[in-house]
Amino acid sequence: MRILRPVLLNHMELPRIIENSPFARVARTKLKAKSVAMVLGNSIHLSGASREQFLRDPHWVAHEMEHIRQFKQYGRFGFLWRYLLGWIRHGYYNIPFEVAAREAGERDAVLYAQGMPLPPSDQRHPTPKGNRA
Repeated sequence: MRILRPVLLNHMELPRIIENSPFARVARTKLKAKSVAMVLGNSIHLSGASREQFLRDPHWVAHEMEHIRQFKQYGRFGFLWRYLLGWIRHGYYNIPFEVAAREAGERDAVLYAQGMPLPPSDQRHPTPKGNRA
């Protein structure tokens, strides 16, 4: 079993990973998902998944690292405001930040795979579809 270590992109600090996060638990309940990772600043909050489970999926790591990049670009208030407006306007799955993070998950997963083959689709974390609003 391999465990990935996030790599630094564009001089980013390694994120802090918080397991059993109450923030992620709220998101998990709202999305009706088995497991959730969510970013707040430079921290990845997990609910329903361990640090090891998260780090084993380079697509999931790349997805959350894109959210960290977005957070840095827009700042805490700017990111959260745009994210909330995107959710209200488009529903969770089509929030522009989520669309970009899914694209980054596909594009950048190889950067987090540490030379190992990418996992088959049945071993990847499923993207929650979420509810509108």
